[in-house]
Amino acid sequence: MNGFWNAIGNGIASFSDFICGYPLFFLLVGGGLFFLVYSKFAPLRYYGRAIQALRVKDDSAAGQISSFEALTSAIAATVGMGNIAGVAVALSIGGPGAIFWMWVSAIVGMATKFFEGTVAVMYKGKDDAGETQGGPMYMIMEGLGKKWKPLAVFFSIFGLFGTLCVMQSNQLTESVTTLFFSAEQNTVTLRLIIGLIITAIVSFVVIGGIHRISKIATKLVPTMVALYFILVIYILIRHIGLVPGVFRDIFTGAFTPRGALGGGIGSIIMIALTGVRRAALVNEAGVGTASMMHGASKNNEPVREGLVAMIGPSIDSGLVCTLTALAILIGSALNPSIVPAGSGMGSMEGLRYALNAFSAAIPGVGNYLLFAMVILFAFSTMFSYSYYGQKCTGFLFGARYSKYYNYFFLAMLVVAAIIPLKVAVSLIDAAYALMAFPTMFTLFCLAPRARREMDRYFAKTKKEKH
Repeated sequence: MNGFWNAIGNGIASFSDFICGYPLFFLLVGGGLFFLVYSKFAPLRYYGRAIQALRVKDDSAAGQISSFEALTSAIAATVGMGNIAGVAVALSIGGPGAIFWMWVSAIVGMATKFFEGTVAVMYKGKDDAGETQGGPMYMIMEGLGKKWKPLAVFFSIFGLFGTLCVMQSNQLTESVTTLFFSAEQNTVTLRLIIGLIITAIVSFVVIGGIHRISKIATKLVPTMVALYFILVIYILIRHIGLVPGVFRDIFTGAFTPRGALGGGIGSIIMIALTGVRRAALVNEAGVGTASMMHGASKNNEPVREGLVAMIGPSIDSGLVCTLTALAILIGSALNPSIVPAGSGMGSMEGLRYALNAFSAAIPGVGNYLLFAMVILFAFSTMFSYSYYGQKCTGFLFGARYSKYYNYFFLAMLVVAAIIPLKVAVSLIDAAYALMAFPTMFTLFCLAPRARREMDRYFAKTKKEKH
């Protein structure tokens, strides 16, 4: 059985490494740069207005949740294990300079999310039950036309795989067994029990549908981000003397070839690729998941929803990833022996690296405090992802069957707790990439219409001010 899973894992990993490498890099970063320029640098010019847009409610509009609930639910999905384990992997491979490129990815991701949110509201559709829905499949059908349905089906099929949360369940199980049990105790039975506990907790939320998910997310997301912020700020204050050096390493490392990766411009590109890939998988800009959530919002102003949507990457790839990086770099400076050789490092090794770094920064309790955040981050992702998979199921098989996806989703959480990590990580990475291609293609095609809507909206709001 182990040989079978290893063969499957190796095949998926090889494909994932290819598709998530330069193809995804140029698609998401190149596309994000295009959207940044094409939007007239909206993320930098209108961030304050985006914050103001969170307070606007439009209960008369078609949809299920408010814009604020859509944002917090989308962030609940993106602020997850990647913000901890993924950042640690990026640091081990690309060094501190990878964080600079995460910031770059956050900015271009905000531009992409701006167009995603805008187009999602412009081209909402209806399922076969007559319920208003949003997401790439409806953007394709309503914006590009019915002849493009195969592309919508392609997205939805990989959406079913990409939203199963096998990675989150697997890594949460691994973190529990690593922190509280010995290698001899780490049996299939133990992992199965942990998987069942995880599934029971998640089922309480996801069975309640989008309304319960959004209500939980509006309370959970601000709380967990605030707690994580306080935790890392404490580390920074406790070791304030190391902070200037950490920031210096980030900026110099972004453009300095790292010996372990080779020399010259190739090394710099590799550092950039490492940071951007991890940030792209964290903020999901261009993947299409968030547009399903923002497409469900009660909002008759597409651009206003786009402004709300672009806040997401600034929080997950910008704030939370930066907090993780600062804490890990300080912990690594305090105890250099914990820094792993990163060339073949996976997500579980990344999580161990992060736990060790937090333990070095706050001796005795740091790893347990981070573990508490791991639990919150992992569960927040699992809550929202079930909704995405449900929407893909409804599009493929009909709205009346969408509720059955939740049972499949919950069953896979148990399975994920006992399968090898390599299969889980490679599967989610590959599915994300294959979701991104139809999403970005659709956004490119519909960008001129979104731009006209943007010009109309800002001209209108400017006139209203005067």
